[in-house]
Amino acid sequence: MGLEGFDYKEHDGLGLAELVRRKEVQPIELVEEAIRLTDSLNPKMNAVINKMYGQARIAAGQQLTGPFAGVPIFLKDISQEIAGEPITAGSMAFLKYRAKEDSEYARRLRQAGLVFLGQTNVPEFALVAVTEPAHYGPTRNPWNLDHTPGGSSGGSAAAVASGMVPIAGANDGGGSIRIPAAYCGLFGLKPTRGRTPVGPNYGRAWQGASAEHVLSRSVRDSAAMLDALHGHEKAGAFSAQPFEGSYLSTASTPLGKKLRIAFSVKSPIGTKVDADCREGVLKTVRLLESMGHQIEEVEAPVDGHKIATSYLTMYFGETAALLTSLEEVLGRKATASDVEPTTWLLGLLGKATSAEEFVLSLREWDKAALMMETFHETYDFYITPTTAHPPAKIGELEPSPSEKFLISTVGKLGLGSILKKAGIVDQIAQKNLARTPFTQLANLTGQPAMSLPLHQTKGGLPVGVQVMAARGREDLLFQLAGELEQSEIWQDVRKNPLWGS
Repeated sequence: MGLEGFDYKEHDGLGLAELVRRKEVQPIELVEEAIRLTDSLNPKMNAVINKMYGQARIAAGQQLTGPFAGVPIFLKDISQEIAGEPITAGSMAFLKYRAKEDSEYARRLRQAGLVFLGQTNVPEFALVAVTEPAHYGPTRNPWNLDHTPGGSSGGSAAAVASGMVPIAGANDGGGSIRIPAAYCGLFGLKPTRGRTPVGPNYGRAWQGASAEHVLSRSVRDSAAMLDALHGHEKAGAFSAQPFEGSYLSTASTPLGKKLRIAFSVKSPIGTKVDADCREGVLKTVRLLESMGHQIEEVEAPVDGHKIATSYLTMYFGETAALLTSLEEVLGRKATASDVEPTTWLLGLLGKATSAEEFVLSLREWDKAALMMETFHETYDFYITPTTAHPPAKIGELEPSPSEKFLISTVGKLGLGSILKKAGIVDQIAQKNLARTPFTQLANLTGQPAMSLPLHQTKGGLPVGVQVMAARGREDLLFQLAGELEQSEIWQDVRKNPLWGS
């Protein structure tokens, strides 16, 4: 207990803000306790890569208003720019770069009264589902330091799960909120496309696949944060259907009616699904059935292989475009030595992707979106495992020596088109998505989806349960999450070994 008679870590963000409003604690006291915990815990996990303690202390002494007034938060080291601060995206290429202005995301968080304490670790350019950038080193899972907290919001997840802060910034272009939530025993919701801001430097993130939000320990914090974040953005290329109510209110509103729920534990790309990940779903649907809901085992009406391929087409193209845009930062064209070898390879594959392929892949997104909208006319929710496997060990997913040699050779010779013709793209899809094949669908269709901490492996590692709803129905997801948060199967993140440190 850092403050006499008060346990900072036992309160969620709204709980801390309420104590500030009642003048039981001061914002500076919350900031100092968050700093103490970060300095104690971060050396074990490497979750935070940029500390903004001086700025946080100044901000805590100002007049703060909003639903989270005085609450410390970390932002993610990509796209969530803070004026004057570095935003490296986990890459050496951006080490000298400083943000020229606040992102719209950061601006809305300031309006909500949050105090920025620093930035969290990400894999280079947020491209993979583990957080092990070459420059900053790996972030470790507070449940077991030998394992990954996932990615790309792995630093944020570790910071929240260990108790440094109750909420941290995150974004999700293929599962980057939901995967770390699953691996760290947290709640994580990816909003509907266009619900949260992406500007002002961009109008679309990953062609609309990526959305900004947070990772949190409580459902209500996530809901209240969405209340603070959502709304029209002048720079945004997409706009979600307006929601006039309060997401926070929905999180405490019972569903009130019996729903029709579909579920599947089969990988959409035909790969193996771990028994513990399957059991998390089966346990959840048994509970929902006991509550009176109608449960059916039904797979989503989409071609999982086409979804994976169209996702990767965007992924390669965006990486290629990113490498080209590095010229603005570096003052010259990027070379293979500026980024990690895998990033360079992905960029080469993007350069070997035609405009025709890119457009056809986006059409697959639209087809899948229509199919899922029709699907949700019958089913209120679609439930799957969040991931197909529990958290991997640190370094487990590193390329093998032979793969590293291939990547290096390809990078030097620029053989992206040859690799495509040789079927390397399909191999990458199978290997990279085999552990996380369930999350990309919602990114491509624009649907909201959440990961719930409802199960653990026999070895004590969290695994998540994913729930998807129709576009625009975050309110329905928060209602379900609020009910399940009170159930006996909800896993308590405070039981991880680092919580009491």
